[in-house]
Amino acid sequence: MPPFPSRSRACRAPRTAVAQAAVLVLCSAAAQAQNTTVPSPTAEATLAPVTVSSGAEQENPTAPVTGFVAQRALSATKTDTPLIETPQAISVVTRDQMEAQGVQTLRQVTAYTAGAVSNYFDSRVDSFAARGGTVSQYQDGLLRTYGTYNTSRPDPYTLERVEFLRGPTSVLYGQGSVGGVLNLTSKRPQADTLREVQVQLGNNARKQIAADLTGALDQDGQWLYRLVAVGRDSGTQVDHVDDNRVVFAPSLTWKPNADTSLTLQALHQKDQSGSLIGFFPWQGTQLPSQYGQIPRNTFISEPGWDAYDTSNNSWGYLFSHRLNSDWTVRQNLRRTVSEVDYRTIYTSFTANAATGRPARPVFNSDNRTLVRDAVWNLNTGRMLLIDTQLEGKLQAGSTAHTLLAGLDVQRNHTGQQAWRAVASSIDVYNPVYGNFTPPTAAQLVRQPSVVQKQLGFYAQDQIQWGRWTATLGLRHDSAQTDTEGRPAAAVDDKAWTKRAGVTYQMDGGWAPYVGYSESFQPLGGLDAYGTPYKPQRGEQWEAGVKWQPPGQGISAFAAVYTLREKNRKTTDPGNPLNSLQIGEVKVNGFEAEVQASLARQWDFTLAYAFTDAQISRSNAGDQGQAVAGVPRHTASAWLSHRFAAQGRGGWVVGAGVRYTGSQWTGTSAITTPAATLADAMVAYDAGDWRVAFNVVNLTDKVHITQCLARGDCFYGQARTYTLTSTYRF
Repeated sequence: MPPFPSRSRACRAPRTAVAQAAVLVLCSAAAQAQNTTVPSPTAEATLAPVTVSSGAEQENPTAPVTGFVAQRALSATKTDTPLIETPQAISVVTRDQMEAQGVQTLRQVTAYTAGAVSNYFDSRVDSFAARGGTVSQYQDGLLRTYGTYNTSRPDPYTLERVEFLRGPTSVLYGQGSVGGVLNLTSKRPQADTLREVQVQLGNNARKQIAADLTGALDQDGQWLYRLVAVGRDSGTQVDHVDDNRVVFAPSLTWKPNADTSLTLQALHQKDQSGSLIGFFPWQGTQLPSQYGQIPRNTFISEPGWDAYDTSNNSWGYLFSHRLNSDWTVRQNLRRTVSEVDYRTIYTSFTANAATGRPARPVFNSDNRTLVRDAVWNLNTGRMLLIDTQLEGKLQAGSTAHTLLAGLDVQRNHTGQQAWRAVASSIDVYNPVYGNFTPPTAAQLVRQPSVVQKQLGFYAQDQIQWGRWTATLGLRHDSAQTDTEGRPAAAVDDKAWTKRAGVTYQMDGGWAPYVGYSESFQPLGGLDAYGTPYKPQRGEQWEAGVKWQPPGQGISAFAAVYTLREKNRKTTDPGNPLNSLQIGEVKVNGFEAEVQASLARQWDFTLAYAFTDAQISRSNAGDQGQAVAGVPRHTASAWLSHRFAAQGRGGWVVGAGVRYTGSQWTGTSAITTPAATLADAMVAYDAGDWRVAFNVVNLTDKVHITQCLARGDCFYGQARTYTLTSTYRF
């Protein structure tokens, strides 16, 4: 399979260390909880939805928020911290914003977020980049993905919010690139009874039903439950490719008293899909072709055989216990088992010396047919992650300290069975199927498994002195990678990473800040020539200003930054199945974003990002060249208006526009063009009912999201519309 830009890697620790840490923390906290008097139900009534208005109770950073504006987050510090005190640019996409924009995929969740770029409309993964680097995905503070094509894409309906922390973040999370962290917050049990059933219809024969049920199981509110379920039967914009899904996500919270909380989480997800991406050649997509542009719905694999079928099962817990008024211990754990059956046939990258065919996608001499490569992979992933934290609040003279000390251990195992062959040609303008003989299971060849382990220790101090807040952090990581049967590929990396920042809060909700942060990303493995990959290292300086005027329902920031990342991996122009580490990349940029919910009648977002990413050191002759696939300019705006008085009930209309600038592809032969897309919605709220009609890519613009120097281009999302009816009871 032609490689995409490298995705973030994780390293894992031994299971024994994880098990011992879990038992020690849970048992000690449970013993203390049994000796604590249970308070009245009134004292337990927390986690209710709040509004972002003056005088409201303090927002819970994992609970529902009314409107588009959140005031607090966890991902930037791993503590409950106001956004305005964080010396780093961070955005929060709330559940209300996701609902208004009718998001169906994770990449749509970030579509109106400054600097977040997703260049591939894909059925296999939701991939992101920012500030010239990849973005690591976390869920509830724990790594969500490791490796490539071995897990399911998340369903936005299961999420309460998404937090996007920009820039290097290794001081808290360990491995990661300079792009940042996208942290998904799962829907969790709530004390108030909230229930809804949703039915959705759309083009491409989309039919979906979903349910979200939460509340208390007992009168004292000690036991809270939540059940989120999704069932979908759908096609896609590409012929013969499905988008079917079943999700079952139960969770249970036990709160024996005000000091102790244990939430058990589980997820079962099965997806049935196929190949949305054909890896079509430049000609017929971005460049002219004798027979015109290849239609977006063209399917060049084989119906009935092509598949991207996934099974993802996970379980874990989120534990918190307040030892006393100053100290709290927390532990998050998740175990994930995923399996993927990936079968595809795509435009060939195989060279043929006899015919002069190059190792990139090209038409045959008739300018209609394409030679194809066939691949069958059975991929597996096993993840075990645990993060244990101790938080303390201390007063030292006129300064207040929020101390955080943590230990996280991770272990990951990936496996694969693979088959590959050259398939017969196909006419992309009039495809005829059936000239392909599927392989048998006996033809699959087991590949070496890869085990990665990580052990990280981190410490942080948030110091408040008057209007000043300083954030200091330090972390040490030990990471190992072992490839079965390849001792030369073994990697043992150790690294220190640092972070420092200061924020000053002024009158009127203004807060200028400056910060420094670092990243460390162990890559593991060997390139095609047997050379082990070095870890990527990044460092960033950032300065900006945040604005959250009290009681106004507005959150905004503007930031400038400069960063460097060493040992970057890029596609090898001499071998499309290999990646090289080009040396060093320097990125300078500016980002600005405004989110607002005004009187619950107007909701809007404005976002802009300028990214100047250049190769600053290289031995490949490309020093001074722009980094491929990074648009210099991106911008977006969304506005929705509720016509009813006091912002309750009635009609709601909304519209948005998204702009992605042109991108350097790594060659002067072709450029990825700029694109401007429009979205729209109309909805009607009537008491317990809500009916909404959402359209993505309103004008059905045919656009190219990415072209690569290796010879292929990718189509973006066609016009997609959904009619969603929700009943709350």
